[in-house]
Amino acid sequence: MTDATTTSSSTTNPPPLPDHLSVDPRSPHHVAEVFQHDIGIRFNGKDRTDVEEYCVSEGWVKVPEGKTVDRKGQPLMIKLKGKVEAFYK
Repeated sequence: MTDATTTSSSTTNPPPLPDHLSVDPRSPHHVAEVFQHDIGIRFNGKDRTDVEEYCVSEGWVKVPEGKTVDRKGQPLMIKLKGKVEAFYK
């Protein structure tokens, strides 16, 4: 009974957002539990929906560079520097 109670309370409270997070499951900065909730990224005061990776403390985000892909078929990323805020929607 206590397991069911803790499980239901953990689904209502999302885990804290890490300082560095990546969408790519191969990355060491990927945290699957965080992606069970809807995440928003605000970069320089504007909401961004195309962020693949971010770091709040260093102040950067990585976004795809158009439709260009590398030799492995992954989109090419560019790093943009500025103020980064991560939040749950």
